[in-house]
Amino acid sequence: MEMPGPAGERWGHLRRQVLTSRNVRGGPVTDWLLGGLNYQIEHHLFLNMPRCHLELVQPLVREHCRSLGLPYAETGLLDSYRQGLRHMHTVGGAARPE
Repeated sequence: MEMPGPAGERWGHLRRQVLTSRNVRGGPVTDWLLGGLNYQIEHHLFLNMPRCHLELVQPLVREHCRSLGLPYAETGLLDSYRQGLRHMHTVGGAARPE
């Protein structure tokens, strides 16, 4: 995801992980297909937590972000891929011949 805010601004661990990650909504099938890594925010916050527990801490993390006023990004699977591809296309624009 794009880095919001002024360049060089220092962020704490929570802010950096929440603002630069997005979760992929879905259900058991999405969890199975993505191996639980559709909980990217929680995965980046708790690197050593088993993937099967990421879903369990999601409501706590979402509520904590809400209490701090931090945006908690969630999107569908196709929209997540679309956002990623659009971002790569934008940042790769400098390498493309005109």
